[in-house]
Order: sequence, then C-alpha cells, then structure tokens
Amino acid sequence: MQPPEAALGQSEPQAAYAIGGQRWHKVQPGFAEAMAQAYEQHLRPLCLCRSDAEGRGIEMYVARLLEGYIVKRMPNTGSQHATHCPSYEPPADLSGLGPLLGTAIVENPSTGETTLRLDFPMSKMPGRSNIPVQSTATSSSAKTPGNKLSLRGLLHYLWDQAELTHWKPGFAGRRTWGTVRKHLLQAAENKLVHGQRLLGSLYIPEVFSVEQRDAIQIRRQERWARGMRSHGQIQPLLLMVAEVKEITPTRYGHKAVIKHLPDLAFALDDGMYRRMGKRFEHELTQWGTEPELHLIMIATFQVAEAGTPDLLELSLMLTTGQWLPVDDGWERQLVGALVRQGRSFVKSLRYNTSGTQARVCASLVDCEASPCPLYIDHDLYPDVHMPEDFAVPTNSPGGPVWRWSPTLGNMPALPQLQANVQPAQPAVPAGKLENPERAVPIS
Repeated sequence: MQPPEAALGQSEPQAAYAIGGQRWHKVQPGFAEAMAQAYEQHLRPLCLCRSDAEGRGIEMYVARLLEGYIVKRMPNTGSQHATHCPSYEPPADLSGLGPLLGTAIVENPSTGETTLRLDFPMSKMPGRSNIPVQSTATSSSAKTPGNKLSLRGLLHYLWDQAELTHWKPGFAGRRTWGTVRKHLLQAAENKLVHGQRLLGSLYIPEVFSVEQRDAIQIRRQERWARGMRSHGQIQPLLLMVAEVKEITPTRYGHKAVIKHLPDLAFALDDGMYRRMGKRFEHELTQWGTEPELHLIMIATFQVAEAGTPDLLELSLMLTTGQWLPVDDGWERQLVGALVRQGRSFVKSLRYNTSGTQARVCASLVDCEASPCPLYIDHDLYPDVHMPEDFAVPTNSPGGPVWRWSPTLGNMPALPQLQANVQPAQPAVPAGKLENPERAVPIS
C-alpha cells in the first residue's frame, strides 16, 4: 500500500514494475489498465527496485481494492525490497508481527484476501454479561501468542497495513484524522474474519462537519444496524477504531466520548471502567498529562434498542501528534527526536508481545542500504536482557545497530544520516525492457 501522504501530493520514489515484459511506473498512462490485465491473466508483476538472487525483480501480486487494483508485496517479502522502495518493510521479526504470520494472519496471493484469527469474540450469546477489558499485562498461561490476534494486535496490524507506522520529513502537517481513517479502511479491505469481510463490522468515525451532520448520521445508523441488539438471538458485534475525546462519569457508570461523534457517547459500566483504569493506567496517565498525545480505542460494541452503543471489550493505544504509536515515555522521546531531526523511519509495534520484552522501537531507512534498528533496552525489568547479538551499538553483519538503556544514561546520538540519499535510477526508460522478464503466472 502507498504511504498515506503520497495521496496528498507528496513526492515519493516512484516504484517501477515489469508487467508482461514491459516496464511501468505508477504515474505512467495506461498503468491502471496494465494492472487490470495482469489481474485477469493471473500475472505477477516484478518490482524493479532491486534484483533477487536470480537477477530478476522481486515478485509482487495484483489485488482488487474497492473499484480498482493495487500491486502488493508477496507475503514476508517486504524486507527484500530496497529501503527507498514504497514496498519496503523491516523484517517481521523486528516487531511483534513475526510470530503471527502464517498462524493468526494468513495471506492468500491467489485471491488477494487475508484471513485473520482473533482471540476475542465478534458475537455475543443472549444472556451473557459484558466481556472484560482486554489486559495488557503479561499472561501467566502457556498459550502461544502467535495463535490469534488480540484486540491490540488487530489494531497494530491495521495501523501497520495502513502504513501509519511510516514517517518521512515531508509528512509533517499532512497526517490528519481524515487521512488516518481513509487508510485504515483501505487496510481492512480484503481482510476476512470467520469467513466474513472485516469491513462489514468495522466502524471508524467520519470527520465531523456541521453541514454534513444529517448525512453522516444516516450513514452511521446504516452501519450500526448490524449491531442492533436482538432478544434471544446471537448478537453480531461491531468493531470500532476511534480517537477518545474524554471519559467522564454519568448518572449510571461512565461514558467514553469519541472525537468526530458529538451526538452520542459509548456507555461503560462501573466494572469495565475500573478494569480499564487498572489495566491501562499508564496510557491514561500519559494521555491526561500530555496534550499532544492521541488516545486510540479499539473496541467491540453492541447497539441497544434505543440506539445507545455499549462497549463490551476494548484496548487502548497512545500515538504522538503525528499518529505514530508509542508505548511509553522513552519511546515517545526517541520518536520525537527522530521527527525533529527529519529522519525517515518505520515504527515497530508490539502486537501480542509483552511490554517487558526488549525490542526494536523503530528502524531507520535513511542511513544505509540496510535498515538500522533502534533498540530500547528496558533495564527497568531485571529479568529482561538484550540479546547478545545486539549488545553494542556498532555495525553488525546485517547492518548498523543502535541501543539505548534509558535507566543507565541519556539517549545516545542517532546513527548518521546517509549523505545524498537517492533512489536507484531505472536501468532503462519506461517502455519495453531490453531483456524482457516474463511476468510470473500465478499458480
């Protein structure tokens, strides 16, 4: 998927593809028709950002997206692309995504669909009480975290797929809730849950406009009709991703007020409010004291007969003013420094992993041909240690590595920006290839 800000006119490196023996650029006339033909003929384009082991481009595939088509990475190939390529992604093992691929997240290039396995219900049996708030605490069970996506894991996956974890200096001032919403919806396209399309259950508030108030309300009611409570029947639940404006007491319980939704609030009973305060105390405290931060909620909910939405299960995520997710003050300090210094990077997300595990906070993509992972060593937890391979912030066989132990000292200087970073130029102009590589048929 193209980074969100590219749609707003920002200059991005233009990917070049070989489709049916011809070189194409995204901005080239006829590219959309070439993609449609590749989709119909089951051809796999080749990304020409770099050659693979056989001297060819990197295999891609074409998927349907809304009314058009999109060239997508083959599963688990993002790190094979050049760091300047729009299809580049850091290795999945540098985030919590790695253990989920092939188990909780199964992508099918033949259909363009991705099946997601969730560890929370999307329906409610009649007579059952509300489901608890999802815990962020370390589990004491022996359950394998890669089996299913938690609520937080699903939120992280959608954020990653929308490429809201990517940042470049030119993105400043361009990322708004409208942009975030648009690309989250695109990220949910072609995702299946229990054989049903995720988009059918997903609600993300539109940008509110007084002039469009009635039209927005009608569209919301149509979306929520699926989640209306029915007596004595299995109740389908809706899934919401939204920014929290405030959480306040009511005459009975509490309510969550959502931004861009001024005429309704989501009800929380006292039990859910207490569990939320206990399990998300860290996030709520930071959000309450730092006005720049956004608090993102992902939640399942049902709609009462009177039209009031009731939250059933939820998880919370903090983001910076640039909508980049952060787990704590140390990550916020590092991400803030990267943004202020004009660096290009990809923010890593935890998914289902524990907050006490040493991990990569972000990967710089502007310092070398290989990405530079930035580790934060949480020495606050004495039983957690950085792997030996990453014990020193020097060059490793796979590229440079940077490490910060906040409890032991101030943040060290960031790796140097590579001078005159320029995308590799195409070997031949757009048009027929000198030695055409046949696009690979989809098996």
